[in-house]
Amino acid sequence: MGQKKDLTGSEKSKIVRYLAEGCSSLKIAKLLKRDHRTIKRFIQNSQQGRKKRVEKPRRKITAQELRKVKRAAAKMPLATSLAIFQSCNITGVPKSTRCAILRDMAKVRKAERRPPLNKTHKLKRQDWAKKYLKTDFSKVLWTDEMRVSLDGPDGWARGWIGKGQRAPVRLRRQQGGGGVLVWAGIIKDELVGPFRVEDGVKLNSQSYCQFLEDTFFKQWYRKKSASFKKNMIFMQDNAPSHASKYSTAWLARKGIKEEKLMTWPPCSPDLNPIENLWSIIKCEIYKEGKQYTSLNSVWEAVVAAARNVDGEQIKTLTESMDGRLLSVLAKKGGYIGR
Repeated sequence: MGQKKDLTGSEKSKIVRYLAEGCSSLKIAKLLKRDHRTIKRFIQNSQQGRKKRVEKPRRKITAQELRKVKRAAAKMPLATSLAIFQSCNITGVPKSTRCAILRDMAKVRKAERRPPLNKTHKLKRQDWAKKYLKTDFSKVLWTDEMRVSLDGPDGWARGWIGKGQRAPVRLRRQQGGGGVLVWAGIIKDELVGPFRVEDGVKLNSQSYCQFLEDTFFKQWYRKKSASFKKNMIFMQDNAPSHASKYSTAWLARKGIKEEKLMTWPPCSPDLNPIENLWSIIKCEIYKEGKQYTSLNSVWEAVVAAARNVDGEQIKTLTESMDGRLLSVLAKKGGYIGR
């Protein structure tokens, strides 16, 4: 916090006059709109001014110490600047200097969120990659749900502010002000949907199948040719409403069964290209820290953002599957990122 100005000559004169009139130091502070402690200090010693801050010389960093810091920053991801410098036995460096030095060799990042993968998960991911390695992924329909809130994910409201400007005010609401559940699919270079799940509906097996009937099957799938339906492979993750016996049997009656229903490895959102589509849409609807005042307005933003995603972007995502499978095998079932 910056230092406050010393009492002016006019204020000092007023203090003396108010004291002569019998005013207390607290009343004088209120009259002059100054801190009570400032008034008391002046009364105790009218000749004493505010002590000026003495600038301490900054600690200089040698080239050898810089190399140590760089190595420590690489070995200690997400560590604080203090922890990095202490690990190098470099002391006496203020935080501002530490951050300025690190800014030239590192970036502030958040830890990536990913599902835990145990040995069984990795083996199943490898088996899945081997099974579908020769698949024509242009015939696979990749599906998933996404929830969007009125306020957006935590931390999305950060950004640079020009000097002299004030940061815009953001509404603060519980649970992000509520949200909308969205379902969509991508195949080759085509976007299917997005379709909105009715507000208040919890997707269990029955409501999920009814939702697919009212949206995906009636509005998109039924318009496709017999040859397309014969070759299409339907992908969905292992959410309980998707993988239940009820949903599996219902899809089988629709002709989506056996090899036409893709098996899915556990804990594998990194293998589903539609997750990248969700990122594109969220970046668009929440850019510049945007918030929404109603569920309908955020849904309209999702629809508008989806319309702006062209076929080439979708094709890039669906054609990335060969590379993802090879990465899974190379990492022995490990997480490959998105």
